[in-house]
Amino acid sequence: MLIASLIVGGGAVLLGRTVREASGKEVPLTMLKIADSIKIGAGNTLGGIAAIIALGTMLGKLLAESGGAEVLAKEFIRFFGPQRIQLCIMALALAVGLTTWFAVGLVLLLPILLTLTHETRQPFLRLALPLLACLSVMHGVMPPHPGPVLAVDKLNAQNGLVLLWGFIIGLPTAAIAGPIFARWAIQRVEANPPPVPDKSKNAPAEFRYPGFKLTLLAILLPVMLMLTATVAELSLPKGNQLRESASFIGNATTALLVSVLFGLWALGTRCGYSLSQLLKFTEQSVASVGMTLVVIGGGGAFARVLTDTGVADAIGRLGQEAHLSPLLYGWLVSAFIRVATGSATVAITTASGLLAPVVAQHPELTQHQIALIICAVGCGSLFLSHLNDAGFWIVRDCLGLTVGQTLRTWTVCETIVGIAGMLISLVCYHIMAR
Repeated sequence: MLIASLIVGGGAVLLGRTVREASGKEVPLTMLKIADSIKIGAGNTLGGIAAIIALGTMLGKLLAESGGAEVLAKEFIRFFGPQRIQLCIMALALAVGLTTWFAVGLVLLLPILLTLTHETRQPFLRLALPLLACLSVMHGVMPPHPGPVLAVDKLNAQNGLVLLWGFIIGLPTAAIAGPIFARWAIQRVEANPPPVPDKSKNAPAEFRYPGFKLTLLAILLPVMLMLTATVAELSLPKGNQLRESASFIGNATTALLVSVLFGLWALGTRCGYSLSQLLKFTEQSVASVGMTLVVIGGGGAFARVLTDTGVADAIGRLGQEAHLSPLLYGWLVSAFIRVATGSATVAITTASGLLAPVVAQHPELTQHQIALIICAVGCGSLFLSHLNDAGFWIVRDCLGLTVGQTLRTWTVCETIVGIAGMLISLVCYHIMAR
């Protein structure tokens, strides 16, 4: 991403492009200004997202180490029953995927998936594809995942409305890409599940599993806090003290911080872990996202260079000349970057940066429409996962598939998510415009 930023910037310098300074004066673009753009773009992007990534990873680690995922699985299986095992898998993926990254959620739920497959003797892909579809949709369209949160910030949207429309768009999208596609896939792709892994783990002697209600509350707490902020913003006037307090506590960073502090008790000390063990867990979780932060920073730098060199404006004019709606334009940009770079986070980061001036040119857009644009961009960032996507190899290794099997299952699943999510978002977008 940094090399691409330098190439684009260097090309703009060679073409003699100019940039407008704060004073309004037009000055020639130089490589020094390109370097400043990279620094500012990476810094601004990481400044709003680094804490969210770290806190979200901490919460996922606590959920894994406490056995909370197993607790959720047992209760959901009891509630749904063996006849509705696909619904059980999807509910688990939705609950766990709300606050955990795709890869973290897959690792958490993989033992449960394998156990259910062996116990029910159903085709492996019949259960695996709904799990993948739900986790993927949650990662792409739902705050507090980093991509959607960054898009909310860039486009001045409301977290609560993005969450609301994320559910409305995400559930049918996951159903199409998961259970419905699985019916077709199991007839054409034969895949055997890996053996069930050893569930033993290094736990303290006084270890005990967390309760179902506390585990569910720890997962849903950030979502509830963000929804509370949106309700307050919609129902209370500006300047109201209660609205200001709700907006503060419902900020994505604050909501996740509160959730992690709650999780340290509910999924940590209450389960028998010492404070030193919990510190080790948080250190491990933060260390694991170093490369992710670098990639996101590179995506932010690239988006800033595209803006400062005039490329973003040119692309925006191209979208307007083609008479594309902001939603369809955002989806196309996001999908193109996703296929080119393989990173969903880079795709939504760059697309959001390019969309900001386009959305600013449409003051008639409502907050509901902007939320739907973010959902569409998120779906575009999931489109056509293939060999250059780290998630492709994570799925292949976790599920024990060959490259060919992964292309015919996971890649098709993600393509369906991208297209179906965009179409449903587009329909809702035009309905909300009336």
